[in-house]
Amino acid sequence: MNFETYPFEKLNNLIQDIIPNPNLKPLNLTIGEPQFSTPKFILDELNSKAYLLNRYPKSSGEPILLKGILTYLKNRFNLDLDSSQIIPTFGTREVLFNFPQFLLHNIENPIMAFTNPFYQIYEGASIASRAKVMYLNLTPQNSFKPKVDEKVLTRCNLVIINTPNNPTSSVILMDELKRWVELALKYNFILLNDECYIDLYLDKPLPSLLNASIEVGNSSFKNILVVNSISKRSSAPGLRSGFIAGDENILREYIKYRTYVGCASPLPLQYASAKAWADQSHVDKFRAKYIENFKIAKEILGINPPLATFYIWLKVNNDIEFTKRLYKEYNLKVIAGSFLGRDGEGKGFVRLALVYDKDKTREALKRLKEALYKENN
Repeated sequence: MNFETYPFEKLNNLIQDIIPNPNLKPLNLTIGEPQFSTPKFILDELNSKAYLLNRYPKSSGEPILLKGILTYLKNRFNLDLDSSQIIPTFGTREVLFNFPQFLLHNIENPIMAFTNPFYQIYEGASIASRAKVMYLNLTPQNSFKPKVDEKVLTRCNLVIINTPNNPTSSVILMDELKRWVELALKYNFILLNDECYIDLYLDKPLPSLLNASIEVGNSSFKNILVVNSISKRSSAPGLRSGFIAGDENILREYIKYRTYVGCASPLPLQYASAKAWADQSHVDKFRAKYIENFKIAKEILGINPPLATFYIWLKVNNDIEFTKRLYKEYNLKVIAGSFLGRDGEGKGFVRLALVYDKDKTREALKRLKEALYKENN
């Protein structure tokens, strides 16, 4: 298999010969990893269950973790799912990589469609699945939302959307989500939404694709799936807790496949994750921090906040040169948009992850503002 180099490795190669400004402390806005401490109640549960390391975990997940996730889905989205409609996963990166391989294995000449620019694991999954890719390009002209081309969708076996979106921060709202569900039923493709940023809304709570499925009368979630992760909402990426939920007919077979994959989460992590999924109050505190960061971004850069995520998708003249200059002159790392897209999408943008406290965020954005001024004057 011939996989594309990951964006962060591309960045390291781009700046490896550059000596950053030694008069400024290094700041890194590249990776979407919250820089806030994991809440104490999660850590306490992890520590108290460390003795369970002497047991093998179930591939299907422990009952307490299933209960925690089901509680989350009820409290957050008013969804009453059955345990047969959900599978706990080891984060979402692994499921986004291996689920397409499971789904497309017996299909001759499979076709995947996904948003572009994108989280690179989608591309990796397409390569491992030997699938042809149809891009759903996200551009300023379509407000960075995937434009529906029904001629493309008639040929697809699996379509991955990602809302709230990484890297553009765009959001697909209920009416548009309902249309996507209707298209999945009309053309009989599997529709999966990557919802890892759905709890990082900055104003009103956002609906899940599962809510949209119910709204159009598809309460069994035929052809509809979502994945979600604890990493962003709980500032706990190291717990590696995620899930896939929706169409139980698909999940019934997928769980058999997962018994061979060997990616069950250790029991102490499952217990700690169960506590985190079932609690919403700690997420509200983190969201308040991101809201504050976007207020700082508006103050310094004049940027209106998105509806969700902690990303800024910033327009620049030349994303590669700007990334290099920002590192050299300001000791500040960002990701060039060209590294996140294909066929020219992402070019002319950089992605900023506002994952620090407000003081570091303010310092980073002040440096960025100065760099933008130099670029444009």
